[in-house]
Amino acid sequence: MRKALRWLLSLVVLIGTVSVSGAAATAAEPESRTGSNSEANKGRTAGTDIKDRLLAVPGMSLIEEKPYDGYRFFVLNYTQPIDHRHPGKGTFQQRISVLHKDSSRPTVFFSSGYDLYDSPWREEPTQIVDGNQVSIEYRFFTPSRPEPADWSKLDIWQAATDQHRIYRALKGIYPKKWLATGASKGGMTATYYERHYPNDMNGIVAYVAPNDVVDREDSAYDRFLANVGPKECRDKVNAIQREALVRRAPLQKKFAAWAADSGYTFDTVGTLDKSYEAVVMDLAWGFWQYQDAATACARVPVAATATDDQVYAYVDRVIGWSAYTDQSLAGYTAYYYQAGTELGSPDIKQPHLKDLSRYGYQPPRNFVPRSIPMKFKPWVMPSVDSWVRHRADRMLFVYGENDPWGAEPFRLGKGARDSYVMTAPGANHGADVAGLVPAEKAKATARILAWAGLSPAAVQQAEPLARFDKRLDRREVEREKRIRF
Repeated sequence: MRKALRWLLSLVVLIGTVSVSGAAATAAEPESRTGSNSEANKGRTAGTDIKDRLLAVPGMSLIEEKPYDGYRFFVLNYTQPIDHRHPGKGTFQQRISVLHKDSSRPTVFFSSGYDLYDSPWREEPTQIVDGNQVSIEYRFFTPSRPEPADWSKLDIWQAATDQHRIYRALKGIYPKKWLATGASKGGMTATYYERHYPNDMNGIVAYVAPNDVVDREDSAYDRFLANVGPKECRDKVNAIQREALVRRAPLQKKFAAWAADSGYTFDTVGTLDKSYEAVVMDLAWGFWQYQDAATACARVPVAATATDDQVYAYVDRVIGWSAYTDQSLAGYTAYYYQAGTELGSPDIKQPHLKDLSRYGYQPPRNFVPRSIPMKFKPWVMPSVDSWVRHRADRMLFVYGENDPWGAEPFRLGKGARDSYVMTAPGANHGADVAGLVPAEKAKATARILAWAGLSPAAVQQAEPLARFDKRLDRREVEREKRIRF
């Protein structure tokens, strides 16, 4: 999860909902399995346009509208307090997007936990319920970052409250059931939102959400990496990873030359050598996080016979040599800050590298500029974990069998209701409901449909209500592969 965010409302403005009469309009609905789209069939002249309704929300402004057949897609700014506890102490503009289908459909509230993808796309629950999708850029990811940034206001409660205000602001436009979702840090974000505002959403679908309850106890990750996948594949990956440290001198010359030519620098991490080793130390984790072991093992170079160029190119393909440069880290300062203050991060031992490693698996502090103070709050994650175990209600956690982040999953205990933890066999950090075994896939789909308030017939059928669209349904993991989060 490291490599596995961006109100001039007066105090008299009501926080939350806006009530505007009229039906929202949208384009035609050629792919729906649920019958005609009433708003699409009425057209844009039959009532207040959806754009007008969105822009009537206090604090909402339009960045752009992009067309997509069957939908209206808007990228917007929403004015948020920097500090929800003291809303008079300044505001910032938070980007959101709205994929509008029909105000009579359910709405899925998505967060990646990072920045905002600003082109039309649809998350799996949105496809399943054939609904609207509201997406949010996580606070302090640029451009949704106050200037100057008070980093002490970047925490999971402040971020959950961002979501709460947006939900309340849009609930009057989208009055049907709402579900929250996200993958990886986005799955964590959906979970933390539910923990702090359990009365907002009608269900949670959290994909591959890490749960590092005790930051100093990370042996689960070591056990996972020692047993994941076929042994011959593990051995092959570990060997080429070790070889990249054995050949540190010649490969680092390539790295240094490439960095100089590309204008990359290493002030945040400290030295080129630290950056080089951090990339190599990610290799085994990154392989299992994103590679399909069934096909990828054959493409791992054989350490004993690989050339320097082959080793260098392979590490670059799996991880990317730019990962710990200043230029790359700048985009993820907010993530590393949270990992080092609340979320925790793995400290894996990788004994096959111990005699060659100079720095170990480096902590988040190494990837945040020293001008930003950080202090870890060890009580935050245990509080969330305990709440999920004993208070979860209508929550679904989906993990991938081969994903290292699933080594410390969310678990359910006494008191949890209508909640599930499911694991997709052979899947990695891109695990989804579609990849579950048939019985669990049907169960998960049915519960998502039920939570969305859809008809008993749809729930019983337990199939997505919208057909798969290869452009619209690109999953986050396919758009941008990020290591360690």
